[in-house]
Amino acid sequence: MRLTAGWFKFLPLLVLPTFAFTSQPYFSNWAFMWIMGFSIYAGCKWFTWSNALEKGVRPTAWLSFGYFIGWPGIDAEAFLDRRTKIKKPNPTTWYIAVLKTVLGVVLLWGIARLIPSNQTLLVGWVGILGLLFLGFFGIFHISALLWQSLGINAQPIMNSPALATTLTNFWGTRWNLAIHKLAQDLVFEPLLHRLGVAGATFMTFLASGLAHELITSLPAKAGYGLPTAYFILQSLGVLLERSNLGRRLSLARGLTGRVFAFIFTACPFFLLFHPPFVTHVIIPFMRRIHAI
Repeated sequence: MRLTAGWFKFLPLLVLPTFAFTSQPYFSNWAFMWIMGFSIYAGCKWFTWSNALEKGVRPTAWLSFGYFIGWPGIDAEAFLDRRTKIKKPNPTTWYIAVLKTVLGVVLLWGIARLIPSNQTLLVGWVGILGLLFLGFFGIFHISALLWQSLGINAQPIMNSPALATTLTNFWGTRWNLAIHKLAQDLVFEPLLHRLGVAGATFMTFLASGLAHELITSLPAKAGYGLPTAYFILQSLGVLLERSNLGRRLSLARGLTGRVFAFIFTACPFFLLFHPPFVTHVIIPFMRRIHAI
């Protein structure tokens, strides 16, 4: 039996979060959040690398090492396949990536300090926005450009989500593309023939909600169900957008589509990054890194 065959590729994704869960009593809330997050991330790394090998991709040892250690994305099939020709990034792209990183620093260690300390939720949400720009939009983008300079197909994880034309466009081609590919391989495609497009779509968003519970509600020890509610809402929005009613209301095109996507993703964000998560996890972490 091949090392990556069958159940073995799922093993770290099951075992690592379980071990992380048992560590909760020994760490602060924010530390446990990172431990749980990295355990899920490591399991996803192994699953996607195994999947790529099963599909016939044959990476060199150094490229596999780079995928596990030096690339934050989890689209192994694209990253490890050297047959794709990649253009070197232009200087403007570098400037934009650096500016987004700087913006993250300014938000996290600058703007957050200017907000009155009694506005705890606002401080925390600005901190979350700073972490997103610093990591997902900034450092991760720089990492992609470094790999592209070496001819590796490492695409930025974020693809200008503010420019999303529809809700489907936001989740499918703009927000956290690494997770989108993983969700397709892990949930959507296996369920597609059994549940159809609508059922597989709903279950994919539900799985994403449950995963976010592990890194938001569980560390906060409160707010259970809110991240899941957020992603269930997203699935309902996507299904509505694709429905006959959605087509009649023009939810998938033009200004209406853009406004619909913004309302569905941004307005209920307090469900995803709920108050207990902000006050019990993010604020203590911001204090630890001297952001506030």
